[in-house]
Amino acid sequence: MAIQIRPYTATDVPAILEIINFNILHSTSLYDYEPRTLDLQQKILAEKTAKNFPVVVAVVEDKVAGFGMYGEFRFREAYRFTVEHSVYISNDFKGKGIGGKLLQHLIEDAKNKKLHTMIGVVDAENKESILFHEKHGFKTVGIIKESGFKFNRWLDSVIMQLILEENV
Repeated sequence: MAIQIRPYTATDVPAILEIINFNILHSTSLYDYEPRTLDLQQKILAEKTAKNFPVVVAVVEDKVAGFGMYGEFRFREAYRFTVEHSVYISNDFKGKGIGGKLLQHLIEDAKNKKLHTMIGVVDAENKESILFHEKHGFKTVGIIKESGFKFNRWLDSVIMQLILEENV
């Protein structure tokens, strides 16, 4: 199975939206309640790329199998060397190594841009994602108890970090 990682294009947005909305409706990987509209998703992706942040898709046999991106961690100047990432895979393609390829692409992109650290915020119930991040060198650096409320229960956020380079 050949996996191509490339920058997203406008024609990829409906597939990205389908992946996002599935996760909004069926998981705690996103703390949104309502599915996104195509217009909102286009704006989110355009904002990332306008700030020179990557949005990439994984394509398998001409189908978007997943996507990844990173962006600002916080909005203060001192955080400019820290980014927060997201990686989402279509249910049809989970367990095939696509998430790892997307994450590695984002990590290399961040290193090339001389960024210092990458953050992942993972729901504590998502043990699969926590293990995935650990496999790629991320360490748990904190847990924010009851930081989200979804599906009629409080959710904890696990803060995971990968140091990209030791000195700026």
